[in-house]
Amino acid sequence: MSLLVLGSIALDTIKTPFEEHAEILGGAASYAAVSASFFTTPYLVGIVGDDFPKEHIALFKERNIDLAGLQVVPGKTFRWSGEYHYDMNNRDTRSTDLNVFEHFTPTLPEAYRKTDFVLLGNIAPDLQIHVLDQLEAPRFIVADTMNLWINIARPRLMDLLGRIDMLLLNDSEAREITGETSLIKAGRCLREMGPAYVAIKKGEHGCLLFGDGEFFSCPAFPLEDIHDPTGAGDAFAGGLAGYLAKRDGSKETKVEFKHLCQAVVYGSVMASFSVEAFSVDRLRTVTPEQIQERFETFQHLSAF
Repeated sequence: MSLLVLGSIALDTIKTPFEEHAEILGGAASYAAVSASFFTTPYLVGIVGDDFPKEHIALFKERNIDLAGLQVVPGKTFRWSGEYHYDMNNRDTRSTDLNVFEHFTPTLPEAYRKTDFVLLGNIAPDLQIHVLDQLEAPRFIVADTMNLWINIARPRLMDLLGRIDMLLLNDSEAREITGETSLIKAGRCLREMGPAYVAIKKGEHGCLLFGDGEFFSCPAFPLEDIHDPTGAGDAFAGGLAGYLAKRDGSKETKVEFKHLCQAVVYGSVMASFSVEAFSVDRLRTVTPEQIQERFETFQHLSAF
């Protein structure tokens, strides 16, 4: 079953203490769609300029990503530049040029409007709601957000939370939006704002999943080498939503908490591969067998 993926598509310039790469494929939708493509057929909704490299379009097609919702318009593609500190957890944004993304107002292709599973990537709540308004009867909606929208678009973000099934955000964002220092309290608070399920990402410390009286803690995969953390959260979201679309493809199958636990683990698997190279380069070479092998390793990490 298909999955609609909405978000930014960018050309990133990234510097770490060890390497620097310019104008590589980035953006929330790029990471999420490529990650999800290992489980289902992503419907990509985004915008790029006419300078967008053809090899990136070829990559999307290679991964069987549907591009009917991708707008290619005159102008420059969204560009972002950032520099990571030595710990590879903190980074500084050097520049952000929205370019054609600044006026992005997507109109969904007719075939996309019947999509059952939806992943609203980390973009303005107005845009996320604009896309939701065009969908007929989605079964399960996952949305990502960030501190920027908490600070400058909180009322619209609150509107969005009342319309989604699952919210993804990191630990600092969970504390900021709820005012709670305890992530357990923050998870409960966030559920009271609307979404039935909340996943709080903790980077190298894993992820916490909250349901109705249910709780799951997923560890992070122990990696020896991290080359580029950019897009790890988006790869996580894509793996999670993609697995749900595959696992719960039948309209008679209800999305249950145990399936969400599995989805969180698959999301963590895809994020762990993503950081092993710049851009989506590692995701291009990973195999289904490697994904399953790492999933089973995660299962052992969670057991006692």
